[in-house]
Amino acid sequence: MGDASSGALVPSVKLEERQPQTFPPPASVPAAAVSTSEMTETAVATATAAAAAATVTAEEAELDKDLLCPICMGTIKDAFLTSCGHSFCYMCIVTHLQNKSDCPCCSHYLTKNLLYPNFLLNKLLKRMAARQIEKTASPVEHLRLALQQKDCEISVKELDNLLSLLTEKKRKMEQQEAETNMQILLDFLYCLRKQKLDKLNEVQTDLQYIKEDINAVEKHRVDLYRARERYSVKLRMLPDDPAASNLWPSTVDRHNNVLVSSARSPYGVACSGVFQGKKVDMKVQGNFPSQPRKDAFSGSDTQLSLNQSGLIVARKRRINAQFNELQECYLQKRRHGASQLSRQGERDENPINREAYHAGLQDFQSVLTTFTRYSRLRVIAEVRHGDLFHSANIVSSIEFDRDDELFATAGVSKCIKVFDYAAVVNEPADVHCPVVEMSTRFKLSCLSWNKYSKNIIASSDYEGTVTVWDVNTRQSVMEYEEHEKRAWSVDFSRTEPSMLVSGSDDYKVKVWCTKQEASVFNIDMKANICCVKYNPGSSIYVAVGSADHSIHYFDLRKTSTPVHVFRGHRKAVSYVKFLSTNELASASTDSTLRLWDVKDNTAVRTFRGHTNEKNFVGLTVNNEYIACGSETNDVFVYHKAISKPAAWHRLGSPDLDDTDDDPGSYFISAVCWKSDSPTMLAANSQGTIKVLVLAA
Repeated sequence: MGDASSGALVPSVKLEERQPQTFPPPASVPAAAVSTSEMTETAVATATAAAAAATVTAEEAELDKDLLCPICMGTIKDAFLTSCGHSFCYMCIVTHLQNKSDCPCCSHYLTKNLLYPNFLLNKLLKRMAARQIEKTASPVEHLRLALQQKDCEISVKELDNLLSLLTEKKRKMEQQEAETNMQILLDFLYCLRKQKLDKLNEVQTDLQYIKEDINAVEKHRVDLYRARERYSVKLRMLPDDPAASNLWPSTVDRHNNVLVSSARSPYGVACSGVFQGKKVDMKVQGNFPSQPRKDAFSGSDTQLSLNQSGLIVARKRRINAQFNELQECYLQKRRHGASQLSRQGERDENPINREAYHAGLQDFQSVLTTFTRYSRLRVIAEVRHGDLFHSANIVSSIEFDRDDELFATAGVSKCIKVFDYAAVVNEPADVHCPVVEMSTRFKLSCLSWNKYSKNIIASSDYEGTVTVWDVNTRQSVMEYEEHEKRAWSVDFSRTEPSMLVSGSDDYKVKVWCTKQEASVFNIDMKANICCVKYNPGSSIYVAVGSADHSIHYFDLRKTSTPVHVFRGHRKAVSYVKFLSTNELASASTDSTLRLWDVKDNTAVRTFRGHTNEKNFVGLTVNNEYIACGSETNDVFVYHKAISKPAAWHRLGSPDLDDTDDDPGSYFISAVCWKSDSPTMLAANSQGTIKVLVLAA
């Protein structure tokens, strides 16, 4: 192998030495009869002819050069001769004499009166033009020119023969063209048939998948029904069993008495609703041995059935609204599962899981369940971040701590505020006071909690400072001031709690260690850095979103070149977040979110629905959902398998007395999920923070 430092070289092909060309003897003469002298004479004659042709070509080239106009350097047109003996195009020399009164070649005095037509040169030029046409003209042009000549003498018989030849030629050409057209048509039909057969095979395969899955789901449903019936029979037999009679009052009757008492109370309806909210299904009826008890709950059973029917109808409506997206998701997962089994050679084994589902169906059921479970976002609490007399209330970042007990906010108000989540949700108040408040010198752009030390949080600000804070002491632990411009993003590593990374407008990504006072190393980029994020499963992989419309995925052990560059956004990448070790979500000011697979280096899906053209509107992810803000003051939630929004909510809702302000004048500035729960925080440029929960 060559030296790697020399770089890749373009492969070159060595030219073989040209062998002298030999001419075979004529077929009518034996090869042995051809003498050496004859071959020499042939070669000499060939060389002489070639030399003569070259001489003629050189003479013609020299003649062509003499026929060029000295002014326009083109072949002379309408040649005129001057009194000093030079020839020019008429228009060229007339235009020249309008400005000067001399010959362009010899500078001799010259006027228009001293110009004369050069008839001989014009005749020569016409002959040369005709000769040039003869050289380049097609046989048809030659024939046409010959017939157009006045001195062309041709008999009627010769014309008849010529017409016959032309007719035969025309017939052959028409036949050849017809055959070509038929071949093209046939090729098209073959190609079309192949495509349709491939599509038919694909549809038949999909239909087979659907048939298998229908049978599996029907079988599973029958099994569930039989299990429920067996369970109901056992419950009905319990009162007749002496061994179980002692256990009956302490278990079943106790719950029964609670329910009866709640039914008699003024809040009986509400209590039964709460009981229904615990997802206790019709199997609970078997707990009551006597018919009167069952009759006592017939009303609540009816109400439960109505509620369940309403939920089923609503979920079916959501399925119909996104049927095409769900269909693509199902087929993609089903085909992927089948291809995996085929590659692993497990067709002969049982490809059915414990619920009798084939490969891919279990994943799709999870998608269908989570996607149809929720359709809206409901507000359960609200926090006013800023004061009424301070206009700079934009919340740039909002983050939960390690245990989801506290959440911190930061923004242009130059202050980090830490709130108790339980107090915000459970204690109704007009104004919620933060449990910790830390003032900063500059406007803040991003926060990141340490996932190991509950009291440690990092911030980045508009002056490029990265600060590590101790929430308990309300003091900064470390301050890093190496960035030369605004730092947009900072992130702690999940697997190495002492490491953090930041990105700035100075085109640099810096990796820090809380045990050192300077950066560990830098990554130089070619554009502004808008966001950085550690891979949650490793401290050596970092995703960097840049103003060059791309996401650069780096291995910190080799930062000279990224592992992969994900391209697809049309504008700056404002956020990057990991759903898992292999799934990366990105947001851009092109009003799209994108999902990437960092293991296979592929684009998975593009999400559209929100509006984001100039502001940082936030991005947050969990295992199943991706949420972001919009410049319309709306929060949008997407399921990772569906490209259209699953739910959205406008923070300027009339039900919370926000009608005084125009919601369109604000935008969502930060969002954050509460781990993998359906609860999230959303903040806007007005300084309003709301606790939202996904609801049916």
